[in-house]
Amino acid sequence: MLLRNYKQNLSFWTSAKKSKIHKIQSQETVTFQGSLKLVLFIGQLFSLFPVCGLLSNDANKVKFVPISWKCGYSMLSMIGQLFIIVMCILYVAHFETTLNGTTPIIFYGVTFISMIAFIRASRRWPELIQHISKSEELDPSFDFRLKKKCNITLLLVLVLAILEHIFSIRSAYSASQICYPHTGFYEGFVRYLYPWVFDFLPYSAALGMVTQFLNIQSHFIWNFTDLFVICMSYYLTSRLDLVNKKLLPAQGKYLPEIFWRTTRETYCRATKLVRKVDEIINGILFISFANNLFFVCVQLFNTFDDSVDMVGLCYNYSERRTKPVGREPVIYLLFSLGFLISRSITVSLIASQVNLASTVPAPILYDVPSAVYCVEVQRFLEQVNGDNVALTGLQFFSVTRGLLLSVAGTIVTYELVMVQFNQAPASDSFTEKLVENNISTIETFYNYS
Repeated sequence: MLLRNYKQNLSFWTSAKKSKIHKIQSQETVTFQGSLKLVLFIGQLFSLFPVCGLLSNDANKVKFVPISWKCGYSMLSMIGQLFIIVMCILYVAHFETTLNGTTPIIFYGVTFISMIAFIRASRRWPELIQHISKSEELDPSFDFRLKKKCNITLLLVLVLAILEHIFSIRSAYSASQICYPHTGFYEGFVRYLYPWVFDFLPYSAALGMVTQFLNIQSHFIWNFTDLFVICMSYYLTSRLDLVNKKLLPAQGKYLPEIFWRTTRETYCRATKLVRKVDEIINGILFISFANNLFFVCVQLFNTFDDSVDMVGLCYNYSERRTKPVGREPVIYLLFSLGFLISRSITVSLIASQVNLASTVPAPILYDVPSAVYCVEVQRFLEQVNGDNVALTGLQFFSVTRGLLLSVAGTIVTYELVMVQFNQAPASDSFTEKLVENNISTIETFYNYS
């Protein structure tokens, strides 16, 4: 009986292997460069990934050339972002330091650091492409949904980011009409939206357009960082699913030792690829999670603020004005908050799929019949249980399902602290007023006596 089951499962394995070889010969395989081609091209439009041959299907054509127009474009963009950061610091130093005042420094600072992280990844990108190409030759993939998932995610993120920017411009236009009623349309718009530039430098249309381009570029990089992490997670999960799809039909079957050895080697190559990718993009992932954590806290704090429908940046050197501007800021703030929270949750859940896919083989290996249990099964099982396969943020944390709850708890904690801190001045003034009333009452009592 045991011999008959063994022969039947051996024929099942050999026929599956022959059909796989026939499939490779008859169909075009799915590659990393083909799946993420559009995503990386959009990134290059905004000065990210200064790599030559990035859109080529040949791994040997992908090169990082320091002296090229792509690297020059990236350097000019970094200089522009650094200029905005310096102007924001001067603006905060001139006025009082508040949370909303320091937020632009952090926003443009994160953009500048993100550019550095992408250049760091670009320098090692040819090495990564070569490693991926060799892995795909040994273990070809036929997951044709991968390219579609990356392109659909790209489309959704871009559409929502454009909508958010439109709401931001609409809100800024309404406020600029109140703050700068006696200036031209475009001048008032850029003076309101970028006070850290035009409160110190004379206005010109050219400077306004350059500043606006740098702002659009920052918003794109802010969204593209999450998009890039999502698409890389899609690809790594699909590589691990190659092993899982091979193992699931074999659960509980009597298969030879060579099957478990080849499957374990495939799993080893997939996990090695995850570690290689994480080594190159872990800085980008760290920036993505830290950026989302900070801005979710800031947007929630602004949502709880009673003056959300007021102009907060109607400042000049002689006076400060705070005026109602309608509901445009409220609409922008709520849409931006919903988009930011949705994007943060999506990044966490999709990136955690890499870790989740790496644990799928464990219950299948536990179900191997005792008659065919061998050293290869034992080694495979020890590797699955002993190795933590996951994307990390500079090795400070691993992206798993539990991380989402930890981040949510951190956001709630800091939000309560920020709300209490914001209410502290009001409570202090109330206490002072109460003390003054008590003192006047006591003085009146003694005078009457």
